[in-house]
Amino acid sequence: MTAALHDLPAQELLAAYRARALSPVEVTQAVLAHIERWEPHIKATYLLRPEAALAQARASEARWLRGAPQGLLDGVPSTIKENIATQGDPTPLGTAAVELVPAAADAPPAARMRESGAVIVAKTTMPDYGMLSSGLSSFHPLSRNPWDVSKGPGGSSAGGGAAAAAGYGPLHIGTDIGGSLRLPASWCGIFSLKPSLGRIPIDPPYTGRAAGPMTRTVADAALMMQVLSQPDARDSMSLPAQDIAWGDFDQGVERLRGLRIGLLLDAGCGLPVEPEVKAAVERAARLMEGAGAIVEPMRPFMTQAMLDGMDHFWRMRSHIDLLALPAERRARVLPYIRAWADSAAGLSGTEVFNASHQFHLTRVATVRACSAFDYVISPVAPNVAFQAELPSPTNDPLRPLEHIGFTVPFNMSEQPAASVNCGYTASGLPIGLQIAGPRFDDLGVLQVARAFERVRGPQRPWPTPPQV
Repeated sequence: MTAALHDLPAQELLAAYRARALSPVEVTQAVLAHIERWEPHIKATYLLRPEAALAQARASEARWLRGAPQGLLDGVPSTIKENIATQGDPTPLGTAAVELVPAAADAPPAARMRESGAVIVAKTTMPDYGMLSSGLSSFHPLSRNPWDVSKGPGGSSAGGGAAAAAGYGPLHIGTDIGGSLRLPASWCGIFSLKPSLGRIPIDPPYTGRAAGPMTRTVADAALMMQVLSQPDARDSMSLPAQDIAWGDFDQGVERLRGLRIGLLLDAGCGLPVEPEVKAAVERAARLMEGAGAIVEPMRPFMTQAMLDGMDHFWRMRSHIDLLALPAERRARVLPYIRAWADSAAGLSGTEVFNASHQFHLTRVATVRACSAFDYVISPVAPNVAFQAELPSPTNDPLRPLEHIGFTVPFNMSEQPAASVNCGYTASGLPIGLQIAGPRFDDLGVLQVARAFERVRGPQRPWPTPPQV
Protein backbone atom coordinates (compact mmCIF):
# COMPACT_ATOMS: atom_id res chain seq x y z
CA MET A 1 0.00 0.00 0.00
CA THR A 2 1.48 3.30 -1.09
CA ALA A 3 -1.28 5.60 0.20
CA ALA A 4 -1.19 6.93 3.75
CA LEU A 5 -3.50 5.04 6.08
CA HIS A 6 -5.89 7.97 6.47
CA ASP A 7 -6.31 8.09 2.69
CA LEU A 8 -7.20 4.42 2.18
CA PRO A 9 -10.75 3.70 1.01
CA ALA A 10 -12.97 1.50 3.15
CA GLN A 11 -12.81 -1.48 0.81
CA GLU A 12 -8.99 -1.53 1.00
CA LEU A 13 -9.04 -1.21 4.78
CA LEU A 14 -11.45 -4.11 5.12
CA ALA A 15 -9.37 -6.30 2.81
CA ALA A 16 -6.27 -5.46 4.85
CA TYR A 17 -8.04 -6.26 8.13
CA ARG A 18 -9.18 -9.57 6.68
CA ALA A 19 -5.61 -10.39 5.64
CA ARG A 20 -4.25 -9.13 8.98
CA ALA A 21 -2.04 -6.71 7.06
CA LEU A 22 -3.48 -3.78 9.03
CA SER A 23 -5.16 -3.32 12.38
CA PRO A 24 -8.12 -1.02 13.07
CA VAL A 25 -6.06 0.38 15.94
CA GLU A 26 -3.14 1.53 13.77
CA VAL A 27 -5.55 2.92 11.17
CA THR A 28 -7.55 4.83 13.78
CA GLN A 29 -4.31 6.15 15.31
CA ALA A 30 -3.21 7.36 11.86
CA VAL A 31 -6.55 9.05 11.23
CA LEU A 32 -6.50 10.74 14.63
CA ALA A 33 -2.95 11.99 14.03
CA HIS A 34 -4.01 13.34 10.65
CA ILE A 35 -7.04 15.06 12.19
CA GLU A 36 -4.72 16.65 14.76
CA ARG A 37 -2.71 18.20 11.91
CA TRP A 38 -5.76 19.42 9.99
CA GLU A 39 -8.28 20.38 12.64
CA PRO A 40 -6.74 23.68 13.78
CA HIS A 41 -7.19 24.89 10.20
CA ILE A 42 -10.64 23.58 9.18
CA LYS A 43 -12.59 22.95 12.42
CA ALA A 44 -14.69 20.13 10.98
CA THR A 45 -15.42 18.13 14.13
CA TYR A 46 -17.72 18.10 17.12
CA LEU A 47 -17.17 15.63 19.99
CA LEU A 48 -13.78 14.49 18.74
CA ARG A 49 -12.86 11.92 21.42
CA PRO A 50 -9.66 10.05 20.57
CA GLU A 51 -9.80 7.65 23.53
CA ALA A 52 -13.37 6.61 22.74
CA ALA A 53 -12.40 6.05 19.08
CA LEU A 54 -9.38 3.97 20.09
CA ALA A 55 -11.52 1.88 22.44
CA GLN A 56 -13.83 1.09 19.53
CA ALA A 57 -10.81 0.27 17.37
CA ARG A 58 -9.38 -2.10 19.98
CA ALA A 59 -12.71 -3.93 20.20
CA SER A 60 -12.75 -4.18 16.40
CA GLU A 61 -9.20 -5.47 16.32
CA ALA A 62 -10.12 -8.22 18.77
CA ARG A 63 -13.07 -9.26 16.58
CA TRP A 64 -10.90 -9.42 13.46
CA LEU A 65 -8.30 -11.49 15.31
CA ARG A 66 -11.05 -13.93 16.21
CA GLY A 67 -12.16 -13.98 12.57
CA ALA A 68 -15.56 -12.65 13.62
CA PRO A 69 -16.10 -9.10 12.33
CA GLN A 70 -19.27 -7.52 13.65
CA GLY A 71 -20.51 -6.16 10.32
CA LEU A 72 -19.68 -4.75 6.92
CA LEU A 73 -17.80 -1.71 8.23
CA ASP A 74 -15.99 -3.21 11.20
CA GLY A 75 -13.02 -1.05 12.16
CA VAL A 76 -13.47 1.61 9.45
CA PRO A 77 -13.04 5.20 10.74
CA SER A 78 -16.21 7.24 10.22
CA THR A 79 -17.90 10.49 11.19
CA ILE A 80 -21.55 11.40 11.68
CA LYS A 81 -23.18 14.81 11.20
CA GLU A 82 -23.98 16.52 14.49
CA ASN A 83 -27.78 16.59 13.93
CA ILE A 84 -27.96 12.78 13.71
CA ALA A 85 -28.48 11.81 17.35
CA THR A 86 -25.93 9.60 19.09
CA GLN A 87 -26.87 8.11 22.43
CA GLY A 88 -25.66 10.07 25.43
CA ASP A 89 -24.51 13.05 23.37
CA PRO A 90 -26.20 16.46 23.09
CA THR A 91 -27.49 17.50 19.67
CA PRO A 92 -27.05 21.28 19.41
CA LEU A 93 -28.21 21.56 15.78
CA GLY A 94 -25.39 23.98 15.11
CA THR A 95 -26.81 26.73 17.29
CA ALA A 96 -25.99 28.15 20.70
CA ALA A 97 -29.75 28.53 21.29
CA VAL A 98 -30.41 24.81 21.86
CA GLU A 99 -30.29 23.32 25.34
CA LEU A 100 -27.65 20.60 25.47
CA VAL A 101 -29.61 17.50 26.48
CA PRO A 102 -28.06 14.03 25.98
CA ALA A 103 -29.84 12.01 23.30
CA ALA A 104 -31.73 8.96 24.61
CA ALA A 105 -30.81 6.76 21.65
CA ASP A 106 -28.90 6.61 18.39
CA ALA A 107 -30.87 7.89 15.39
CA PRO A 108 -31.21 5.25 12.64
CA PRO A 109 -28.06 6.14 10.61
CA ALA A 110 -25.90 6.20 13.74
CA ALA A 111 -27.41 2.93 14.96
CA ARG A 112 -26.66 1.22 11.64
CA MET A 113 -23.04 2.41 11.68
CA ARG A 114 -22.49 1.16 15.23
CA GLU A 115 -24.14 -2.19 14.46
CA SER A 116 -21.80 -2.60 11.50
CA GLY A 117 -18.73 -2.08 13.71
CA ALA A 118 -17.65 1.26 12.26
CA VAL A 119 -15.31 3.32 14.44
CA ILE A 120 -17.07 6.62 15.14
CA VAL A 121 -14.13 9.00 15.32
CA ALA A 122 -16.16 12.20 15.74
CA LYS A 123 -19.31 14.01 14.83
CA THR A 124 -19.12 16.85 12.31
CA THR A 125 -20.21 20.47 12.33
CA MET A 126 -23.20 22.26 10.82
CA PRO A 127 -24.58 25.82 10.78
CA ASP A 128 -27.49 27.03 12.91
CA TYR A 129 -30.45 24.67 12.47
CA GLY A 130 -28.90 23.46 9.21
CA MET A 131 -30.35 26.49 7.45
CA LEU A 132 -27.16 27.72 5.74
CA SER A 133 -24.99 26.39 2.94
CA SER A 134 -21.89 27.32 4.92
CA GLY A 135 -19.96 26.33 8.02
CA LEU A 136 -20.97 29.46 9.93
CA SER A 137 -22.43 28.57 13.34
CA SER A 138 -23.22 30.27 16.64
CA PHE A 139 -22.20 27.05 18.44
CA HIS A 140 -19.33 25.48 16.49
CA PRO A 141 -16.09 27.17 15.44
CA LEU A 142 -16.10 28.32 11.82
CA SER A 143 -15.53 25.33 9.51
CA ARG A 144 -13.35 25.83 6.46
CA ASN A 145 -12.61 24.16 3.13
CA PRO A 146 -9.41 22.06 2.93
CA TRP A 147 -8.85 23.07 -0.72
CA ASP A 148 -8.61 26.73 0.32
CA VAL A 149 -9.04 27.55 4.00
CA SER A 150 -10.22 31.06 3.14
CA LYS A 151 -13.32 29.41 1.62
CA GLY A 152 -16.18 27.57 3.28
CA PRO A 153 -16.90 23.88 2.82
CA GLY A 154 -20.58 24.44 2.03
CA GLY A 155 -23.42 23.20 4.15
CA SER A 156 -25.32 22.32 5.96
CA SER A 157 -23.20 19.13 6.11
CA ALA A 158 -20.21 21.43 6.44
CA GLY A 159 -17.93 19.40 8.66
CA GLY A 160 -18.71 16.19 6.79
CA GLY A 161 -17.60 17.66 3.47
CA ALA A 162 -14.45 19.14 4.96
CA ALA A 163 -13.64 15.92 6.84
CA ALA A 164 -13.99 13.75 3.74
CA ALA A 165 -11.80 16.03 1.63
CA ALA A 166 -9.19 16.34 4.38
CA GLY A 167 -8.98 12.58 4.96
CA TYR A 168 -10.63 12.11 8.36
CA GLY A 169 -11.17 8.47 7.41
CA PRO A 170 -13.16 7.24 4.41
CA LEU A 171 -16.81 7.27 5.59
CA HIS A 172 -18.98 10.24 6.58
CA ILE A 173 -22.73 10.79 6.96
CA GLY A 174 -24.57 14.04 6.28
CA THR A 175 -28.16 15.15 5.75
CA ASP A 176 -29.90 17.05 2.97
CA ILE A 177 -33.21 18.94 2.73
CA GLY A 178 -32.38 21.31 -0.14
CA GLY A 179 -28.83 20.42 -1.14
CA SER A 180 -27.00 19.97 2.17
CA LEU A 181 -25.17 16.81 1.09
CA ARG A 182 -24.49 17.72 -2.53
CA LEU A 183 -23.41 21.35 -2.04
CA PRO A 184 -20.52 20.58 0.34
CA ALA A 185 -19.68 17.54 -1.78
CA SER A 186 -19.40 19.79 -4.83
CA TRP A 187 -17.39 22.48 -3.10
CA CYS A 188 -15.09 19.97 -1.36
CA GLY A 189 -14.51 17.75 -4.41
CA ILE A 190 -15.96 14.57 -2.87
CA PHE A 191 -18.82 12.20 -3.74
CA SER A 192 -22.23 12.19 -2.10
CA LEU A 193 -25.60 10.60 -2.75
CA LYS A 194 -28.87 12.15 -1.62
CA PRO A 195 -30.97 8.99 -1.83
CA SER A 196 -34.64 8.63 -2.66
CA LEU A 197 -36.72 9.93 0.22
CA GLY A 198 -37.00 7.15 2.79
CA ARG A 199 -34.27 4.93 1.34
CA ILE A 200 -32.16 5.62 4.43
CA PRO A 201 -34.38 5.76 7.53
CA ILE A 202 -33.90 8.91 9.60
CA ASP A 203 -35.42 10.29 12.79
CA PRO A 204 -37.02 12.76 12.79
CA PRO A 205 -38.29 12.49 9.19
CA TYR A 206 -39.42 15.61 7.33
CA THR A 207 -40.52 16.53 3.83
CA GLY A 208 -37.50 16.31 1.54
CA ARG A 209 -35.08 15.35 4.35
CA ALA A 210 -32.56 12.62 3.63
CA ALA A 211 -29.40 11.23 5.19
CA GLY A 212 -26.65 10.02 2.90
CA PRO A 213 -23.02 9.03 2.47
CA MET A 214 -20.19 11.51 1.97
CA THR A 215 -17.09 9.76 0.64
CA ARG A 216 -14.21 10.21 -1.75
CA THR A 217 -15.41 7.43 -4.05
CA VAL A 218 -18.63 5.92 -5.37
CA ALA A 219 -17.41 2.52 -4.13
CA ASP A 220 -17.33 3.63 -0.51
CA ALA A 221 -20.75 5.27 -0.82
CA ALA A 222 -22.19 2.02 -2.23
CA LEU A 223 -20.72 0.13 0.71
CA MET A 224 -22.33 2.57 3.14
CA MET A 225 -25.69 2.20 1.39
CA GLN A 226 -25.69 -1.51 2.24
CA VAL A 227 -25.61 -0.53 5.90
CA LEU A 228 -27.61 2.71 6.01
CA SER A 229 -30.56 1.46 3.95
CA GLN A 230 -31.50 -1.22 6.49
CA PRO A 231 -35.04 -0.71 7.83
CA ASP A 232 -35.94 1.21 10.97
CA ALA A 233 -39.55 1.57 12.13
CA ARG A 234 -38.91 5.00 13.66
CA ASP A 235 -39.03 6.64 10.21
CA SER A 236 -42.70 6.90 9.26
CA MET A 237 -41.66 8.06 5.77
CA SER A 238 -39.20 5.24 5.07
CA LEU A 239 -39.47 3.00 2.03
CA PRO A 240 -40.24 -0.71 2.38
CA ALA A 241 -37.14 -2.80 2.94
CA GLN A 242 -35.73 -3.87 -0.41
CA ASP A 243 -32.93 -6.24 -1.39
CA ILE A 244 -30.83 -3.95 -3.59
CA ALA A 245 -27.60 -5.25 -5.11
CA TRP A 246 -25.50 -2.32 -3.92
CA GLY A 247 -22.37 -4.32 -4.75
CA ASP A 248 -23.25 -4.05 -8.46
CA PHE A 249 -22.48 -0.33 -8.52
CA ASP A 250 -19.60 -0.75 -11.00
CA GLN A 251 -20.77 -1.84 -14.43
CA GLY A 252 -17.99 -0.08 -16.26
CA VAL A 253 -18.15 2.69 -18.80
CA GLU A 254 -20.57 0.51 -20.79
CA ARG A 255 -23.29 1.57 -18.35
CA LEU A 256 -23.46 4.89 -20.20
CA ARG A 257 -24.03 3.42 -23.65
CA GLY A 258 -27.45 4.26 -25.03
CA LEU A 259 -28.65 6.21 -22.01
CA ARG A 260 -30.77 9.28 -22.69
CA ILE A 261 -29.29 11.98 -20.48
CA GLY A 262 -30.78 15.43 -20.05
CA LEU A 263 -28.30 18.28 -19.73
CA LEU A 264 -29.64 21.08 -17.54
CA LEU A 265 -27.45 24.18 -17.57
CA ASP A 266 -30.05 26.73 -16.44
CA ALA A 267 -31.92 26.15 -13.18
CA GLY A 268 -34.59 28.66 -14.15
CA CYS A 269 -34.08 30.59 -10.92
CA GLY A 270 -31.41 31.90 -8.62
CA LEU A 271 -27.85 32.91 -9.40
CA PRO A 272 -26.45 32.62 -12.94
CA VAL A 273 -24.07 29.73 -13.53
CA GLU A 274 -20.44 30.79 -13.36
CA PRO A 275 -18.55 30.25 -16.66
CA GLU A 276 -16.03 27.79 -15.21
CA VAL A 277 -18.85 25.71 -13.70
CA LYS A 278 -20.76 25.64 -16.98
CA ALA A 279 -17.64 24.67 -18.91
CA ALA A 280 -16.85 21.79 -16.51
CA VAL A 281 -20.38 20.38 -16.76
CA GLU A 282 -20.31 20.67 -20.55
CA ARG A 283 -17.02 18.75 -20.58
CA ALA A 284 -18.64 16.06 -18.45
CA ALA A 285 -21.51 15.83 -20.93
CA ARG A 286 -19.05 15.39 -23.81
CA LEU A 287 -17.27 12.62 -21.92
CA MET A 288 -20.57 10.82 -21.44
CA GLU A 289 -21.38 11.27 -25.11
CA GLY A 290 -18.01 9.83 -25.98
CA ALA A 291 -18.92 6.75 -23.95
CA GLY A 292 -22.12 6.28 -25.93
CA ALA A 293 -24.72 8.27 -24.01
CA ILE A 294 -27.27 10.38 -25.87
CA VAL A 295 -27.10 13.82 -24.24
CA GLU A 296 -29.86 16.29 -24.98
CA PRO A 297 -30.31 19.82 -23.62
CA MET A 298 -33.13 20.41 -21.14
CA ARG A 299 -35.22 23.49 -20.66
CA PRO A 300 -35.38 24.81 -17.09
CA PHE A 301 -38.38 23.59 -15.11
CA MET A 302 -37.94 25.45 -11.82
CA THR A 303 -39.18 29.02 -11.49
CA GLN A 304 -38.22 31.83 -9.16
CA ALA A 305 -41.75 31.64 -7.71
CA MET A 306 -41.14 28.01 -6.72
CA LEU A 307 -37.83 28.82 -5.07
CA ASP A 308 -39.23 31.89 -3.31
CA GLY A 309 -42.27 29.96 -2.10
CA MET A 310 -40.17 27.27 -0.47
CA ASP A 311 -37.95 29.95 1.03
CA HIS A 312 -40.92 31.85 2.48
CA PHE A 313 -42.46 28.71 3.95
CA TRP A 314 -39.18 27.75 5.62
CA ARG A 315 -38.86 31.32 6.93
CA MET A 316 -42.26 31.02 8.60
CA ARG A 317 -41.42 27.62 10.05
CA SER A 318 -38.20 29.02 11.52
CA HIS A 319 -39.95 32.19 12.68
CA ILE A 320 -42.42 30.12 14.68
CA ASP A 321 -39.62 27.94 16.08
CA LEU A 322 -37.63 30.99 17.18
CA LEU A 323 -40.67 32.66 18.74
CA ALA A 324 -41.06 29.60 20.96
CA LEU A 325 -37.60 30.19 22.46
CA PRO A 326 -37.00 32.37 25.53
CA ALA A 327 -35.68 35.75 24.46
CA GLU A 328 -32.24 35.09 25.92
CA ARG A 329 -31.80 31.90 23.88
CA ARG A 330 -33.31 33.39 20.73
CA ALA A 331 -30.69 36.14 20.90
CA ARG A 332 -27.95 33.51 20.56
CA VAL A 333 -29.06 32.47 17.06
CA LEU A 334 -26.97 33.85 14.21
CA PRO A 335 -28.24 37.35 13.33
CA TYR A 336 -28.51 36.30 9.66
CA ILE A 337 -30.86 33.44 10.59
CA ARG A 338 -32.92 35.70 12.87
CA ALA A 339 -33.27 38.33 10.16
CA TRP A 340 -34.28 35.67 7.63
CA ALA A 341 -36.87 34.07 9.93
CA ASP A 342 -38.29 37.34 11.26
CA SER A 343 -38.89 38.58 7.73
CA ALA A 344 -41.85 36.16 7.63
CA ALA A 345 -43.63 37.84 10.55
CA GLY A 346 -45.99 39.82 8.31
CA LEU A 347 -47.01 36.99 5.96
CA SER A 348 -50.75 36.33 5.81
CA GLY A 349 -52.31 32.88 5.98
CA THR A 350 -53.01 33.06 2.25
CA GLU A 351 -49.37 33.92 1.52
CA VAL A 352 -48.12 31.06 3.66
CA PHE A 353 -50.50 28.61 1.95
CA ASN A 354 -49.41 29.80 -1.49
CA ALA A 355 -45.79 29.47 -0.43
CA SER A 356 -46.34 25.90 0.82
CA HIS A 357 -48.03 24.99 -2.47
CA GLN A 358 -44.77 25.62 -4.30
CA PHE A 359 -43.35 22.40 -2.81
CA HIS A 360 -45.95 20.38 -4.67
CA LEU A 361 -45.61 22.41 -7.86
CA THR A 362 -41.86 21.84 -7.74
CA ARG A 363 -42.37 18.10 -7.33
CA VAL A 364 -44.75 17.86 -10.28
CA ALA A 365 -42.57 20.01 -12.54
CA THR A 366 -39.41 18.05 -11.68
CA VAL A 367 -40.91 14.62 -12.32
CA ARG A 368 -42.49 15.78 -15.58
CA ALA A 369 -39.28 17.33 -16.89
CA CYS A 370 -37.14 14.32 -15.99
CA SER A 371 -39.55 11.72 -17.38
CA ALA A 372 -38.17 12.16 -20.91
CA PHE A 373 -34.71 11.01 -19.81
CA ASP A 374 -33.02 8.10 -18.07
CA TYR A 375 -30.88 10.46 -16.00
CA VAL A 376 -30.34 14.21 -15.72
CA ILE A 377 -26.98 15.96 -15.27
CA SER A 378 -26.42 19.54 -14.20
CA PRO A 379 -24.20 21.68 -12.03
CA VAL A 380 -24.69 20.99 -8.34
CA ALA A 381 -24.50 24.73 -7.74
CA PRO A 382 -24.12 27.76 -9.99
CA ASN A 383 -21.01 28.80 -8.07
CA VAL A 384 -17.96 27.33 -6.38
CA ALA A 385 -16.88 27.64 -2.74
CA PHE A 386 -17.22 31.18 -1.37
CA GLN A 387 -15.67 33.05 1.56
CA ALA A 388 -15.82 31.02 4.75
CA GLU A 389 -17.18 33.87 6.87
CA LEU A 390 -20.26 34.38 4.67
CA PRO A 391 -23.53 32.65 5.59
CA SER A 392 -24.55 32.32 1.92
CA PRO A 393 -23.19 33.25 -1.51
CA THR A 394 -25.35 36.40 -1.63
CA ASN A 395 -24.74 37.35 2.03
CA ASP A 396 -28.35 38.58 1.96
CA PRO A 397 -30.96 37.05 4.32
CA LEU A 398 -33.68 38.10 1.87
CA ARG A 399 -31.97 36.21 -0.97
CA PRO A 400 -30.68 33.20 0.96
CA LEU A 401 -31.37 30.28 -1.37
CA GLU A 402 -30.27 31.61 -4.76
CA HIS A 403 -27.70 28.79 -5.07
CA ILE A 404 -30.00 25.75 -4.55
CA GLY A 405 -32.04 25.88 -7.75
CA PHE A 406 -30.35 22.76 -9.15
CA THR A 407 -30.49 20.70 -5.95
CA VAL A 408 -33.76 21.43 -4.13
CA PRO A 409 -36.14 20.10 -6.83
CA PHE A 410 -34.87 16.56 -6.29
CA ASN A 411 -35.59 16.76 -2.56
CA MET A 412 -39.19 17.64 -3.33
CA SER A 413 -39.56 15.03 -6.09
CA GLU A 414 -37.96 12.39 -3.80
CA GLN A 415 -35.55 11.40 -6.57
CA PRO A 416 -31.98 10.25 -5.92
CA ALA A 417 -29.28 12.75 -6.88
CA ALA A 418 -25.52 12.57 -6.49
CA SER A 419 -22.61 14.99 -6.62
CA VAL A 420 -19.38 13.82 -8.24
CA ASN A 421 -16.35 15.97 -8.95
CA CYS A 422 -16.06 16.98 -12.61
CA GLY A 423 -13.28 19.56 -12.66
CA TYR A 424 -11.56 22.49 -11.01
CA THR A 425 -11.46 26.24 -11.45
CA ALA A 426 -8.28 28.00 -12.53
CA SER A 427 -7.65 28.71 -8.85
CA GLY A 428 -7.99 25.00 -7.97
CA LEU A 429 -11.48 24.88 -6.42
CA PRO A 430 -13.54 21.72 -7.13
CA ILE A 431 -16.68 21.72 -9.30
CA GLY A 432 -19.46 19.20 -8.78
CA LEU A 433 -21.60 17.43 -11.39
CA GLN A 434 -25.10 16.47 -10.24
CA ILE A 435 -26.50 13.18 -11.54
CA ALA A 436 -30.20 12.64 -10.84
CA GLY A 437 -32.27 9.56 -11.58
CA PRO A 438 -35.86 8.34 -11.32
CA ARG A 439 -37.39 7.86 -7.89
CA PHE A 440 -36.14 4.64 -6.26
CA ASP A 441 -33.27 4.22 -8.77
CA ASP A 442 -30.53 4.93 -6.24
CA LEU A 443 -28.39 2.07 -7.55
CA GLY A 444 -28.67 3.39 -11.10
CA VAL A 445 -27.42 6.81 -10.00
CA LEU A 446 -24.45 5.15 -8.31
CA GLN A 447 -23.73 3.14 -11.47
CA VAL A 448 -23.81 6.23 -13.71
CA ALA A 449 -21.64 8.13 -11.22
CA ARG A 450 -19.15 5.27 -11.16
CA ALA A 451 -19.05 5.19 -14.96
CA PHE A 452 -18.36 8.91 -14.93
CA GLU A 453 -15.57 8.40 -12.40
CA ARG A 454 -13.98 6.07 -14.96
CA VAL A 455 -14.15 8.54 -17.86
CA ARG A 456 -13.41 11.81 -16.07
CA GLY A 457 -9.65 11.25 -15.94
CA PRO A 458 -7.14 11.65 -13.11
CA GLN A 459 -8.09 13.85 -10.18
CA ARG A 460 -5.85 16.31 -8.41
CA PRO A 461 -4.15 15.14 -5.21
CA TRP A 462 -6.19 15.68 -2.07
CA PRO A 463 -5.20 18.77 -0.10
CA THR A 464 -2.65 18.50 2.67
CA PRO A 465 -2.56 20.39 5.98
CA PRO A 466 -0.95 23.84 5.85
CA GLN A 467 2.57 23.85 7.17
CA VAL A 468 2.83 25.47 10.58
